[in-house]
Amino acid sequence: MQMNVANPTAPLQTKPARKAGGGARSRRTTGAKGKGKCRFLTALAVTAWTFYLYLHFSGPSGTAQVSRGSGGGDPCRGRYIYMYNLPPRFNADIIRDCPKTEADHWGDLCASLSNAGLGRPLADDDGVLTGEGGWYDTHQFALDAIFHNRMKRYECLTNRSSAAAAVFVPFYAGLDFARNHHHDGAARDAASTDLMVWLTGQFQWGRRMGGLDHFLVAGRTGFDFFRRGSDVDTSRGNGLLMRAARNMSVLVLESTLRHGGDYAVPYPTYFHPRSDADVLRWQDRMRGQRRTRLMAFVGAPGPDTPASIRVIAECKASSACTMLGCTRSPRNTRCRNHTPANIMRLFQKASFCLQPRGDSWTRRSVFDSMVAGCIPVFFHAASAYKQYRWHLPKRHLDYSVYIPDADVRERNVSIEAVLRAIPPATVERMREEVIKLIPTVIYADPRSRLETIKDAFDVAVEGILDLVARIKNGEDLDSDRPVSDDPANLYVSTESTFRPK
Repeated sequence: MQMNVANPTAPLQTKPARKAGGGARSRRTTGAKGKGKCRFLTALAVTAWTFYLYLHFSGPSGTAQVSRGSGGGDPCRGRYIYMYNLPPRFNADIIRDCPKTEADHWGDLCASLSNAGLGRPLADDDGVLTGEGGWYDTHQFALDAIFHNRMKRYECLTNRSSAAAAVFVPFYAGLDFARNHHHDGAARDAASTDLMVWLTGQFQWGRRMGGLDHFLVAGRTGFDFFRRGSDVDTSRGNGLLMRAARNMSVLVLESTLRHGGDYAVPYPTYFHPRSDADVLRWQDRMRGQRRTRLMAFVGAPGPDTPASIRVIAECKASSACTMLGCTRSPRNTRCRNHTPANIMRLFQKASFCLQPRGDSWTRRSVFDSMVAGCIPVFFHAASAYKQYRWHLPKRHLDYSVYIPDADVRERNVSIEAVLRAIPPATVERMREEVIKLIPTVIYADPRSRLETIKDAFDVAVEGILDLVARIKNGEDLDSDRPVSDDPANLYVSTESTFRPK
């Protein structure tokens, strides 16, 4: 039986029965009287243990515990989450053994997992970052550790799996992928295969919903786990989501838009507030920021993405655009040739931030720029609109600009002309919407807790709880996948939307 040690509320324990009269009594256990007493104590212990198991596992799945506070209400009703206490080889050991691995950029990621996964603290740089703290050099692929550490402080964590609405599996799938993805298929799949053997042997897996109420975080793109066509296709990706594991919901940085079981959540940014006041102060700073540039870009063109190359070319050719190009190399997937302060400084000075496709549909830069109050400009519907449906508004033109990449690629439209055509009052309204969204696209410091403001973690947990509730109600979630949220031809050119008729 697996017990959860992350919750500060200790589970009921069965203590050995103590003999009446204390230890001064001599141990006379021979004869019929002694044997009868032994049998009585054994029966008592078995009864106590059976009663404990009944308390821990009885009741319908998802039944909430009821608090004994005033009024009898329970703020956690329907929100309880049970978290497995996995063997350390599935999480802690992955980080502990990190320095032993030198392949690819894994060593760079290892150095970024201190401070509960946030990385090293960042000092303020010429007023770009707040002096009160909350800023860290966070790696874009550190979400496994950040989310796990936040879950340890989740206010509705429970040790009773029968009371839980959902079950969290704290396997560091993304970090495991990072350390093994250059190895052969057996090495890449070893931890995932071992996890599924362990999980399917747990009471909570079999008795509840066969994994349909389980979820985990894999801080990579969904393609790193869903790209295989079969179990025997070991040439690409990781086998985590093959077979029984497909029953689970998986939070990834980018959904494949194909399977319905992978749900996109924001990339980690550099900002991790410790209180509501930290968030509100930062939002006020971004409202008062003087923006001297029309548009900005940070990054490098993705492979085989002509549209992004064209976006960068337009930015370089325009006096209204400023950019920080990132060096591309097999060992560098981050803007390591620019400091976080330089990146945030650029975003804070621009009204619009260009977000073409990178190595995949999405990029971390989207969320860094939004934290800076910069209005994102998208060129592909899968860069945000089809992805972050829990965290970003469905009315995409309220907070962003959309210019189809086909128009850019074929040079049918000027990006600068489109942006200049947007009325100033509309720009102000869009910027305010972006600033309001800041809390939902950042992850608070796992060692603290926001009081009234919901961050990206809170929004993701609510999304999971809603999914599991709908599964229990028998709804067909396959018809509500992100890919169906955006029918063909839904998005019109922003130029035609904003230009005077």
